[in-house]
Amino acid sequence: MSFPKALPVPSSASQTVPGNSPRRILLASLAGTTIEFFDFYIYATAAVLVFPKLFFPNSDATTATLQSFVTFAIAFFARPIGAAIFGHFGDRIGRKATLVAALMTMGLSTVAIGLLPGYASVGVLAPLLLAVCRLGQGLGLGGEWGGAVLLATENAPRGKEAWYGMFPQLGAPVGFIFAAGSFFILTEALTDQQFFAWGWRIPFIVSAVLVFMGLYVRLRIAETPAFKRVVEKHERVRVPFMSVVTEHPGALFLGTFAAMATFVIFYIMTVFALSYGTTALGYTRGQFLPIQMLGVIFFGLTIPVAAVLADRYGRRTTLLWTTFAIGIFGLTFTMLFGSGHLGSVIAFFIIGLGLMGFTYGPLGTALAEIFPTSVRYTGASLTFNLGGIVGASLAPYIASRLASTYGLAYVGYYLTAAAAITFLALLGFAMLQRHDAVDTTAAGLRSGA
Repeated sequence: MSFPKALPVPSSASQTVPGNSPRRILLASLAGTTIEFFDFYIYATAAVLVFPKLFFPNSDATTATLQSFVTFAIAFFARPIGAAIFGHFGDRIGRKATLVAALMTMGLSTVAIGLLPGYASVGVLAPLLLAVCRLGQGLGLGGEWGGAVLLATENAPRGKEAWYGMFPQLGAPVGFIFAAGSFFILTEALTDQQFFAWGWRIPFIVSAVLVFMGLYVRLRIAETPAFKRVVEKHERVRVPFMSVVTEHPGALFLGTFAAMATFVIFYIMTVFALSYGTTALGYTRGQFLPIQMLGVIFFGLTIPVAAVLADRYGRRTTLLWTTFAIGIFGLTFTMLFGSGHLGSVIAFFIIGLGLMGFTYGPLGTALAEIFPTSVRYTGASLTFNLGGIVGASLAPYIASRLASTYGLAYVGYYLTAAAAITFLALLGFAMLQRHDAVDTTAAGLRSGA
């Protein structure tokens, strides 16, 4: 069952405000999330390949990896805080300024990681500083995602909300390919000694260039029509966070668990799989990263396909079918990934990350539509990032524990259980009022504003 159709928008109406061409809007939403996710994923990759050895050297290999995953998890607990902070200003002063601030927070934290001393230099202070920087990454990304989705969907014409909303979602696979690709190139170009001595720092430091490019694009866009209408009609909420919690608890709860399976499958397919593949399966970094990048290509390719389906058949319908398929996929882990055979491992990544694209593409639009414009930045950001806590923060840690204690099959069962919870949450969406991403723009156009 799909959501009702969006309110009609006259065909003569422009989907953007003066100075906001469709190309500029979509580029700004894509560029920002690409940079943010690149920053986020280079940490995820380094958390497997580098940090256990340089920041937790006094532990055995398994314990060091688990400790590294704990610092990885910190960002997911910081993301809802970032969502509340940046969401407040996004709903109070506007999407544009808040997006600029979120990008700077994320960028500075990432560059700082590349400059950190290791355990050999400063002892226990090294992992503490790493944790602080990871906290900054989480705060920045917590504010980035929701604003980027709204920048796109609040400028979308009728019938293309999911299509516009998938552009910031494309930042995830593009950012991941850049992140994994940079580590692959460094692995091939440097010796292990060079890589661990200084090579791993390059992606973190070079990200500063990408941040400046993103800021340039973001500073050239105008505010969204939907937010302008909220200001003109004096509908801004004094404390958006409290409004979301007290007036929209059902949307917050269901939206959080509707995002759960998306996070679980992605971080099992990336962080956990990289760790398991380069240890238990015996692949080297140079062998495994290209396989993973191939899967991420399918992640990127299926996002626009899912957006087209979501605009045609409904966001919830597309997500329900995809979530069901994710649950089935979880039962194939031992057969595909556990075999260790190259063909099966490639199929595992193509199928798993392809399904990730199908669930991730419409997710941003679906979460935005269950909140009114006045609290949409806060509401959408909170649901997505709380979904990160329940679905992603401990996913690599839980998956590693399950694999080492009970076997790889139980990692798949974990994914299937997450899919079942998400499926039930999506069914619950039928009880929520839908607030279309273009609602205030459409209302203003109909009234002649």
